[in-house]
Amino acid sequence: MLPNTNSTGATGGHPNKDDDTLRRPGRWAIPGFRWWILGLLFFGTALSFFDRQVLSVLAPTVKAEMGMTNSQLANVMAAFTLSYSIMFVLGGRFLDWVGTRCGMLICVSLWTIASAAHAGVRSAWQLGACRFLLGVGEGGCFPGVTKAALEWFPLRQRSRAIGFAIGGAAIGAVAAPPLATWMVGHVGWRGAFWATGAFGALWVLLWAVFYRRPQQSPFVSAAELALIEEDAGSGQDSAADDDVPLGWTELLRLREVWGLLLTRFLLDPVMYLYMFWIPQYLSSERSATLADIGRLAWIPFLTLDVANMLGGVVSDRLVRAGWSIGAARKTVMGVAAMLTPISILSMFVERMDVAVGLMAVQMFAHGLWITNYITLTGDLLPPRSVGTVVGLCGCAGGISGFFTTKLVGMVVDRFSFVPVFIAAGALYPIGFLVILLTIRKVQRIGRTK
Repeated sequence: MLPNTNSTGATGGHPNKDDDTLRRPGRWAIPGFRWWILGLLFFGTALSFFDRQVLSVLAPTVKAEMGMTNSQLANVMAAFTLSYSIMFVLGGRFLDWVGTRCGMLICVSLWTIASAAHAGVRSAWQLGACRFLLGVGEGGCFPGVTKAALEWFPLRQRSRAIGFAIGGAAIGAVAAPPLATWMVGHVGWRGAFWATGAFGALWVLLWAVFYRRPQQSPFVSAAELALIEEDAGSGQDSAADDDVPLGWTELLRLREVWGLLLTRFLLDPVMYLYMFWIPQYLSSERSATLADIGRLAWIPFLTLDVANMLGGVVSDRLVRAGWSIGAARKTVMGVAAMLTPISILSMFVERMDVAVGLMAVQMFAHGLWITNYITLTGDLLPPRSVGTVVGLCGCAGGISGFFTTKLVGMVVDRFSFVPVFIAAGALYPIGFLVILLTIRKVQRIGRTK
């Protein structure tokens, strides 16, 4: 749930821990400083996905050196998923309690230390412990980035700002394969993890120096501060709406909420599969070298980034053309669901680059799907209940991802990757059917009488 903020930094009428003595803005004013802050947020989400992807890229090398089985590697990956899914629910509340600046400093510092600590591990257990701590830190990233964008941008620029900031995640996933393989060639896989720690330390330093709330920042001009605060008191800012959030019992009585939860539970494991297992699949099933992985493994995530933006554009254009909101969202999601079975062919083609291209179809479809899924959540729920439901759904997906990540390792050890990727390609049509059955009409849900 997003806080009700005012120009003095209070949250829900109570002082925020970031709100120490307010500084007069403009002392060292930088024109358009909010866009510099947005760049820092973009760098933060990119770093988040980069750090979690580095082990996936280097898994064949690390696994061979440590003598790990696929089941042991799955347990290591699942440790991250478990802590990350728990913090998905708790991270937003933690950020609300300590404030955006302090909360992000703590979260990014923790995951930076955890990422660098990968360089010193000597066993699968130690590696799993580092992954668990990485998930604890990264769990606060996206709530913190969203809160910061809300603090720094007026209503009319907010959607664009949040979309750009979160878009750094896909760029981090794209950069990880080629950059990680390059670093291994120069400093070894342990040195690659030291490098991720250095990147994180740089971000923490920049955040500590430059991030304050706009009302406290010496880098914001009076004109820019007036623009940032233009919605204050206007009643147009959704963060300032006086609607009462729906209670847990009320939310869990809603068929639509259960549809959103079940869909996320079904489909999040597909994303975790692609994030954690593509390099290992290419290595074990396609005899790919580390150079091959660096050359190819980023491609599916590039298509994901493109589809994230395209999915929203297409849906919005359908609405402007006269389609209902429900028809627009469901049409794009339906197209996405029909595309995903194409990825199953990746298991049966001979050429490795063609197989990766077919996997990219799955990630492209996921981008179309997830953009409209998240938007659909906002279409259905009151503004001050959206955060609660998003957190619940993210936790449901994370718990499912935790168990299925362990299951993938066991299936691969016993059989191969083929049944796993067949299931991944078949799940989205099932998820779309769940949406059609549980969300029949898209309209704002109010409090039940």
